[in-house]
Amino acid sequence: MFNSEYDAVVVGSGPNGLAAAILLRQKGLSVLLIEAKDEIGGGLRSAELTLPGFVHDICSSIHPLGFASPFFSVLPLQEHGLEWVASPIAAAHPFDNGGAAILVRPVEDTACRLGADATAYHRLMDPLVKDWRRLMPQILGPLRLPADPVGMARFGLDGLPSVKTLARRFHTLEARGLLAGMAAHAMQPLTNWTTAAVALLFLLAGHGKGWPFPRGGSANLAGALGNYFKKLGGYVQTGMPVTDLSQLPSSRALLLDLTPRQLLRLGGHRWSSLYNRQLERYRYGMGVFKIDWALAEPIPFTALECRQAATVHLGNSFEEIADGEAATARGEHAEKPFVLLTQASLFDSSRAPEGKQTAWAYCHVPGGSTRDMTATIERQVERFAPGFRDRILARHVMDCAQIESYNPNYVGGDINGGVMDIRQLFTRPALRRSPYRTSAKGIYMCSSATPPGGGVHGMCGYYAARRALRDIFGIRQARFCKGAEKGLGGSIPESQPRE
Repeated sequence: MFNSEYDAVVVGSGPNGLAAAILLRQKGLSVLLIEAKDEIGGGLRSAELTLPGFVHDICSSIHPLGFASPFFSVLPLQEHGLEWVASPIAAAHPFDNGGAAILVRPVEDTACRLGADATAYHRLMDPLVKDWRRLMPQILGPLRLPADPVGMARFGLDGLPSVKTLARRFHTLEARGLLAGMAAHAMQPLTNWTTAAVALLFLLAGHGKGWPFPRGGSANLAGALGNYFKKLGGYVQTGMPVTDLSQLPSSRALLLDLTPRQLLRLGGHRWSSLYNRQLERYRYGMGVFKIDWALAEPIPFTALECRQAATVHLGNSFEEIADGEAATARGEHAEKPFVLLTQASLFDSSRAPEGKQTAWAYCHVPGGSTRDMTATIERQVERFAPGFRDRILARHVMDCAQIESYNPNYVGGDINGGVMDIRQLFTRPALRRSPYRTSAKGIYMCSSATPPGGGVHGMCGYYAARRALRDIFGIRQARFCKGAEKGLGGSIPESQPRE
């Protein structure tokens, strides 16, 4: 099955494991990538979950950070089957009054919908968007001295506080709601420090490059990464769950796309007592309850802008979203939760039969929850799209336990691989000189439980591989990915919605 020895072995083929394997192979090392499932991808998989011909993304679907990733953006993935698609509006946020805030690439086109807050929005976003190509590689990385200290200082001053603090600069329902929906991706109370940074990151990605997704499903992004890795000469072994590190072939470097709980199960005896204690104290956060729908027709949103967006944030006002996230953090199930909804098939006809649609949505729930939130989520969708329920042909649901069973890295349904608050943002998974090194020589962690954390961007794997290259093989990688700024400058044509 295996060669007797490899330079490096990577366990786990999510976007971070794939990124690590690719960088190591680019440097000429012999690399084996091992995946427990029968196909690579981690959270990047697609399947007919409801009815034949309806293709659903099992986990992630829209990938603004994947498209803007300083590493992925310089890889020739289009040559290996990847085609990006973008909706005319990156994200829409409807309100009970029938209107909506929108995120589109030109800052002016977003700001002009914010009424009296247009000037304040320009003041916040214009300097960041101007420097976004330099900022993105620094934001999506570990804590270190910035290459652009002025730009990062500006981002830090705005992003370090809570989004509740940032929202005090704004007064309109539209601007405050837009900020709350963006910050809710943090999966923590909106009063927490650094939640403003999450909102700014997603706004910056939208204004810089958009919020695209792979044609045909997220599995095609994983497939393109895997095809590129194999073309480089890398080896892939699927269908091989790793229950003990001793079963792996010999290698000089071992990189694990796993979170602390899996590390403790796999080889707690290998780690120092201090490292073990830190892994045991690692905190996981909110979970998600997810629904996939097969639909007879598009979702009939009242706000027409929502029909032009692949991503829709449902939660109405800042206050409502903040109350829901706070309740979930207390262990409660919100009656009106923030709902993240995607409808990629509107702009990608390959995902559903002619005239039909697919969509998915999730809400945040207490970690490990098994409560059925189907009615709650569908009530929120119906609130902004009367008649939605009548268009449902079939549904598929996943609670926290089922999500963790599908991908063990999603402990308790936490799709971020652990809480990303100020206490654990840069010390994930442990307080060490390099967060990617474990306490065992030659073994590294490269999952979303390391900086910069959750999201489909591959940068956790990139930086872990860079650390291993330097420690084990004496190979120094440039501070940022070669050509990153050039790669971040590209764009894709926008699609029109299907009739």
